[in-house]
Amino acid sequence: MTMNGRKIYSFATREVPTVITEALEQAEITVDQVDWLLLHQANIRIMEVVADRLGIPMEKVITNLYKYGNTSAASIPLALDEAVRSGKVKKGDVIACAGFGAGLSWGAAILKWG
Repeated sequence: MTMNGRKIYSFATREVPTVITEALEQAEITVDQVDWLLLHQANIRIMEVVADRLGIPMEKVITNLYKYGNTSAASIPLALDEAVRSGKVKKGDVIACAGFGAGLSWGAAILKWG
């Protein structure tokens, strides 16, 4: 089994902003109301492009990729746990989450913490 990194990059940078935008619309929340963006921790360049396409500054992107690398399906819960324990994420914060992975599946959720 091999992974085609270029195709995954292209897929993620195209589909993830779209699915987050759709989730925000369903939640009746604007991108300006998002306190944090939390993505699958696969690749920092993917996170930068997705944040840019959504108009979210990197200061609002939760990441621990530099510490652990890609932890697969655990990446979002691990990064969220660290952000909560450190006090970064606070009660009432709005978090836009999106994951993508095996078989080029993807999904998003909008959370209000607390």
